[in-house]
Amino acid sequence: MHLHHILKGAVAAGHEVDLVCSGYAGAPASDEIDGVRIHRRGHWAVANFTLPPLVRSMLKRERFDLLVEDINKIPFYTPLYRGRTPLVAIVPHLFGKTVYREANPLTATYVFGAESLIPRVYRDVDFEVISPSTRDDLIARGMDGDRIRTIYCGTEHERFALADPPPRNPTPLIVSWSRLRRYKSVDVALRAFRHIHQAMPAARMLIMGRGPDEARLRRVRADLGLDEVVTFAGFMPWDDLVRTLHQAHVFLNPSPKEGWGLTVIEANLCGLPVVASDAPGLRDSVRHGETGTLVPYGDAQAFAAAALELLRAPDRWQAHSEAARRWAATFSWERCARESLELFTRVAGGGGR
Repeated sequence: MHLHHILKGAVAAGHEVDLVCSGYAGAPASDEIDGVRIHRRGHWAVANFTLPPLVRSMLKRERFDLLVEDINKIPFYTPLYRGRTPLVAIVPHLFGKTVYREANPLTATYVFGAESLIPRVYRDVDFEVISPSTRDDLIARGMDGDRIRTIYCGTEHERFALADPPPRNPTPLIVSWSRLRRYKSVDVALRAFRHIHQAMPAARMLIMGRGPDEARLRRVRADLGLDEVVTFAGFMPWDDLVRTLHQAHVFLNPSPKEGWGLTVIEANLCGLPVVASDAPGLRDSVRHGETGTLVPYGDAQAFAAAALELLRAPDRWQAHSEAARRWAATFSWERCARESLELFTRVAGGGGR
C-alpha cells in the first residue's frame, strides 16, 4: 500500500513508472494499475533471487532516471548492479533479531545476515524511511543520518471516517488487529484480556486478521479459558472492519517492532484509543498519554492496567478518542507521495544527501 501510493502519485505527476515485483496465483506477468506498469516474476519467498536479473536486464535496455528499491526485510542489493542510475532505498523497517521470534533458526539467520550487509552495500545510497525509529535503527547500523529522510505514511480518511458512525458497543469491546504471525505477539493481547475480563466480566474481545499463527493463538485462548468471550473474526470486509473499529473501546497492539504502526493511525481515525508496546514504530505512531498508552513489550498486566484505566474513566477515554482523531487527521497519502517525489527528484538530479 505504501509503495503503491507513492508510485501512483508519481504517475499523477507525469512520470513513467515501472514496478518489478513477485507474482501470485492467477496474476498476469505484465499488468498496469493506476498507470503503473507492473512486471511480475516468481514467488515472494524467492523474490530476492528472481527479481534482480529482471531489473539488471531492464537497466541495460533502457535509461531510467531513478531506481527505487523497497527494502521490505530482504534487500535486493541494487547498488551492486545499478550502474550509474541514481538510487533511493525505501525502508519501512528491518527485522533485526525480531526475526528469530517468527522464523525457524535457519531462515531467521539468513534474513538477519542479509540485513547485516546493508551498511556496507548501501553506504553511498539515500534512504527514505517511514518513522524516526527506522531512521535510528539505520544510524545504529552505521548508516549516514544525513542521507536518511523520514517521510510518514498516509491513511485513507474517506474509508475510516464515517459520516454516520455506529455507537460504541454497550459493553467493553477490545480489539486486536494485525496479521496473525508469531512475532506480532497477539498472545500477549490474549493474556492481557484475561485480566481485563476478570475485572470487567461483560468485556469481550475480537481478534481481526488471519495468518499462520492462528492455530496456536486459538490454543492459547482455550488454555486461558476465554473461548466464550474472545472471537477470531478472520478476514473482515472493509466496511465491517471500519464499523467494528467505531464500535470498539480499546485497540491492543502488542507487537515488538513496527515500521510505523499504520493500523494505529487507522484505529485513531475511528476515535479508538490504543494501548501498545513501547517499541520501535509504535512509540512514533502512539502519542503516549494523548492518543493512547505505551507499556513495556510483553507485559500483559501492564496492557490490561492501561486498558482498564481508560475503560473506567469515560472522560479520560473521550479525551483520548478526540485527540486520536486529531492526530490521525494530520496524515495523508498525498503528502507522503509529494514529499517522496521531492526526494526522488533531488536524488535523480544528482542532489542526493
